[in-house]
Amino acid sequence: MPHCASLVKREAAAFGNEIRPSCLVARRGDGFTWYASLTLALLLLAGCDNAPKPEVVPEAAATPQSAQAEPAPVPRFKRGVLKVGDVAPNFELYDLAGNVVTLAEYRGSIVFLNFWATWCGPCRVEMPAMEALYREFDRKDFEILAVSTDQQGVAVTRPFQNQLGLTFPILHDTDYRVGLAYGARSLPMTFVIDRRGAIMHRIFGARDWESPEAKQMIKTALIAR
Repeated sequence: MPHCASLVKREAAAFGNEIRPSCLVARRGDGFTWYASLTLALLLLAGCDNAPKPEVVPEAAATPQSAQAEPAPVPRFKRGVLKVGDVAPNFELYDLAGNVVTLAEYRGSIVFLNFWATWCGPCRVEMPAMEALYREFDRKDFEILAVSTDQQGVAVTRPFQNQLGLTFPILHDTDYRVGLAYGARSLPMTFVIDRRGAIMHRIFGARDWESPEAKQMIKTALIAR
């Protein structure tokens, strides 16, 4: 079962193509060991260390009732081989309404793909700033896809969305197969994907997405051809 423990490290201040982690994940057998560090503030550590631990539930219980068929399997990619410049793997995941959403349908837009969980303290802290960033840019050019790795699916993400007033799409990767395909060993982890579907940035750990640096990163992606 996932859990978080404190690990203090300093982060890079600038937004580069590949930003190193503030929250690392090490796989150990079938479980996860989570190491959290000081990222945005000491609140991140407290939230991570005290976060509730998700319970293991059957996959069927986490699937929206309105869904009649399982999404198509994600192509098998070697874990951790994706890098800046690679084509982002397509996927099919359920949203909160039980609709299947694919990455391919957003080709032509800049996609901010974020892997997160409701029990992850740093994830919870950066969400309001992500919402502000989402409202900053036009939908025809920019989209946020927040992929929850919670095993309970909608049962925990819907209350979370309502509590924070989030309006960007929330998708569900309950078996973590998409997260593994992307090599997302840390939460939160963000990929900025260009209009052609290639990875422009890999960003490990929480960030202040309302900062001038974050907004400039998206603006630069929008004008890139």
